[in-house]
Amino acid sequence: MELHLDLVGGLAGDMFIAAMLDLFPEHEAGLHDSLARTGLLAGVAARLEPHNDGVLAGKRFLVDRPGRAGGGHDHVPWRRIREGLEASELDPAVRGHAVAIFRHLAEAEARVHGVPVEAVSFHEVGAWDSIADIVGAAHLIAAVGASRWTVGAVPLGSGRVRTAHGPLPVPAPATALLLQGFAVIDDGVGGERVTPTGAAILRHLCGDAARPAQPRIMGGTGIGFGTRILPGLSNCVRVLRFDPVEQAAGFDTDAVLVVECEIDDQSGEELALALDRLRAHPAVLDVVQAPVFGKKGRMMAGLRLLARPEARDDVLRLCFAETTTIGLRYSVQTRAVLPRRMVEVEAGGRTLRVKAVDRPGGRTAKAEADDVADLDGHAARKARRRAAEKAVEES
Repeated sequence: MELHLDLVGGLAGDMFIAAMLDLFPEHEAGLHDSLARTGLLAGVAARLEPHNDGVLAGKRFLVDRPGRAGGGHDHVPWRRIREGLEASELDPAVRGHAVAIFRHLAEAEARVHGVPVEAVSFHEVGAWDSIADIVGAAHLIAAVGASRWTVGAVPLGSGRVRTAHGPLPVPAPATALLLQGFAVIDDGVGGERVTPTGAAILRHLCGDAARPAQPRIMGGTGIGFGTRILPGLSNCVRVLRFDPVEQAAGFDTDAVLVVECEIDDQSGEELALALDRLRAHPAVLDVVQAPVFGKKGRMMAGLRLLARPEARDDVLRLCFAETTTIGLRYSVQTRAVLPRRMVEVEAGGRTLRVKAVDRPGGRTAKAEADDVADLDGHAARKARRRAAEKAVEES
């Protein structure tokens, strides 16, 4: 199962929890149990409520502490929060996620203020409602066990936000650090769209995730609202659940980047060298060249390259650098692949590498031609390779 965060209005900790519980209501009781086990939330009460803003319907997650105003300017050392979480009765997986999210915040605050991480004290993020949001988010992350998290473009927001340090620009300095490397968008709606807690959750879940390429099945959606009202826009986050496409029996499937172009102004000698350099890239799986006819009947070289999707930008840059093309067509496609492995076989007093493939009709094998290149005569090379292949096919 993969989960994608669509930041319609933005993201805060309470919005994340609300959207997740809208999608996975079966985890609400467990979340309340985790909050009770935290040890840092005495007297805190949380509740989930349905909400409809006139456009969309979803949930809101609200945290109360009788006798205390929401949030406030608590001044809590990061060290005390970490020690409290580590000493709590939380499930180890929940504790691990909570500490990791807080650590992202502490490291960002340390950079903002130019102090060691151990010297960081939280203000708004150290408040009891923020602790509840992070522990609640950690519980849901652990409970759903998604194999992958992704996020769309993050709304940047604008203006100023009031903090314990006075008015700060949006996104707040710590938030801006946490969002480094994420795609952002200015949709014209101002205010604080992503809170530091929301940004820390994104960094924890999606910091290293590339956009998925292979087909998936939409499994469900959940919507969580924040408390602010945005002009002309629902202040919510949407969680999309994706399940894998069922694979055909006996086949593996994966995604592959396909890059194509035609070249008519590069000599055959220079193009051959360029293709060798493309093949040498670790993310490139294969490169083929074929003669094609262009306009006015001119002969051209048609190129097709297969590579790993996550290396798209590097591969495209290399194609432009090594060839004379001024345009590339590319797409990500799903392919079916047969299980294969490389084995070493002794044949005729030497070791040969043989690729073994398990096909529906039985195993086939192909010996590496380079391993017999020094033998004289076609018959000798063929006999040596066939002996190695037969040994693998019969094993």
